[in-house]
Order: sequence, then structure tokens, then C-alpha cells
Amino acid sequence: MNILVTGSKGMVGTALVNNLKNIRDHKNHTRPGIHVDNIYEYDVDSSLDELDEYCRKADFVFNLAGVNRSTDPKAFLNSNVCFTARLLDALKKHNNKATVMLSSSIQATCIGRYDNEYGKSKKSGEALVFSYAEETGAKVAVYRFPNLMGHSRPKYNSAVSTFCWAVANDEPFTVDDRSNELELLYIDDLVEGMFDLLEGKERRCEYAGLTPVMKEDGCYCIVPATHKVTLGEIVDLLQEFKQQPATLMMPKMPDESFAKKLYSLYLTYLPKEKFKYALKMNVDTRGSFTELVHTEDCGQVAINISKPGVTKGQHWHSSKWELIIVVAGHGLVQERNINTGEIVEFEVSGDKIEAIHMIPGWTHNIINLSESDNLVTVITCNEIFDPKKPDTFSEKV
Repeated sequence: MNILVTGSKGMVGTALVNNLKNIRDHKNHTRPGIHVDNIYEYDVDSSLDELDEYCRKADFVFNLAGVNRSTDPKAFLNSNVCFTARLLDALKKHNNKATVMLSSSIQATCIGRYDNEYGKSKKSGEALVFSYAEETGAKVAVYRFPNLMGHSRPKYNSAVSTFCWAVANDEPFTVDDRSNELELLYIDDLVEGMFDLLEGKERRCEYAGLTPVMKEDGCYCIVPATHKVTLGEIVDLLQEFKQQPATLMMPKMPDESFAKKLYSLYLTYLPKEKFKYALKMNVDTRGSFTELVHTEDCGQVAINISKPGVTKGQHWHSSKWELIIVVAGHGLVQERNINTGEIVEFEVSGDKIEAIHMIPGWTHNIINLSESDNLVTVITCNEIFDPKKPDTFSEKV
């Protein structure tokens, strides 16, 4: 399949092209129903001759080209209407009935309720595409996207991008109304929706006023994986993310949650000097102990380094449990039931990585058996250490 992407250097175009290349180059095997031969990238620096050639060869067209912010009302007309007309004329010239996807906006739904030049231009572009489908019989897919959430230029047309950039770069920002709610579509979800379209599995809808209503034969297409969040919720999460290197606390980020997607986006705005951050190493003559990350409901992860011949641990817990994993070196783990006296031992090595439970009620230790190499151990625990309630009691194995 030859795929034409207009607006290929924009936020959506860049993400879509990158992911199409993964399929073309056989790096993504999750979409076996999509076969990509060539990707034709068209943007403002491309020529009309290139557009003509691409429209001759394309089997599928993603029309993402458009202007969504301008002080000149004519810019909306030229980009969102005139270019769409030029694209469709080129397809008709070559009698190419490739499927055409149009990136429209929810602003088009507002025309007649409150008008703006951007929304009018998107509505007109939709009309052109629907007329083209009726005239040629080609399949079209018109998406009225809500606010999009992906890596884009800050202080332009995305409040989320602006907030991410400002928080990551210690720049000032203001929130006029924390209760203002946005409906946001994450860029990865949008791309998956485009892959659904390529596989003929797109979701369709009609509009009841401003509200999309799912309908199998609807005129419009939709990617329903949106999130409704307030500006206050967004900036509060971003401030948590910013503090994570200091607090080690990772906020809850369940699969498909808004927080998980926002954190990934936030990281793309970090300046290079913040790509790494120091961790507090608790160092003594035996080695070191360093906490790596804290979580709200799954405890903490730390790394322990024991010098040659050193024994660490020699304590037990009432309810706390630990999981230790030796990743380098050669050691011995011992555990003793404080009530029965039963002892178990496990020889451990970074050459054969295994996980060992430190059972509540069993005092335990770890001994570095090497005379020359450090023993490096990853330790997970079901709770963050609290000096006021340590649940840790000294006792030799």
C-alpha cells in the first residue's frame, strides 16, 4: 500500500509517519492487516508537482494539512479549504479512488451556535470531501478531533503542551480558570485510530448537537479514547511529575489512564540537563543502599551494594515483605523462622538471576561470598520505609 500523508511535519503527521515507518520496516508486528510499501510525505515545503505525483500513486490519503491558528482569516480558507480542493482535484485527475481521511475539528460542530473562521473553514472542508465521495464513489473518513495532546510547539495552540513545557523548564505560566474542562485525545490513541481505519475497523458516529452518537453507518468517524480533565487537574499532575526526582514518588498511572499519557508527554519537554538526576546513596563501610523509586500503593524499589565479605540484613519484619534479586556478584541468602528456628539458604549469583521472598516472621541476611567483587542486589518492598513505623527488628540469622 502506498500512503500519502499531507501535513506530514505537523504534530499528527510526524507521529503518524513515524509509526507507519515502523510497520513498513517490519518493526511493529501488532497490525498484521496493514502492509505499507511507500509513504509519501507532503508539507508546506513540498511542490505541487510532488502532490500530483503522490495523488497518482497513493492507495490511501491522510489529509492532515491545515492551519488552526492565524491572525489572517484567509489562512484558514487557503489551507483548510483550498488545499483540500486541490488535493481532491488531483485525485480526480488521475481517476484515483483511494480512501481519503480528513482531519477536521470539533469546532466545525459549533457552526450555527457560535461561529469562528477556523470552524467555518473546517466545515467547508468537510463539505468538499463529502461531495467528492458522492461524485466519485470513493470512501472518505471525516474525523472531528477534539483538543489533541501530543508533542507540539508550546505557547501556540495547545494548553497542555504549554503547561508541560513550562513546568519541565521552570518557566512561569498562568491558569485563568482551574475548573475549565478540556476533552483531550492523546496522539498515540489517534494513531491507533488511524490504523483501525487502514484495517477497515474505524468507529463511526453522527452528531446530536455537539455530542457524538455512535452509529455503525454514521457519516463521521471518531476515535473515542478521549479524556475529560480540568486545567487544575492537569497542572497538579505536572507538578507531581516535576517533584518526582526529589520525592521519588511516582503517581498512580493505571493502564490507559490520563496520568500515564500525560507523564509520557511531559518527559518529551524535559531539557537535556534534566534527562538524569542524582539519587541519594546511603554509604558506609559495608557498601551502599539507594532508594530508586516510590509508589503510592506498591512500596518502593532500591538497590543494595555489599562489599566483599560483608553481611547485610540480620533483621525481620512483622508484616513487611521484601523481594531480593541479585543482579551482579555471588552471595548467600539466609532466612530463619523466629518461632520454629527453621533455616533456609539460597546461593545467589548475577549469572542466574532469581527472585527470593523475604518472608514476614523470618529474620534474614545476605552475605557477599566474593573476596574481590561487590554484590549488587535489587530490593522491592511492599511499603515505603517509615522511620516512625519501621517494622524492622534486629536479629541475627
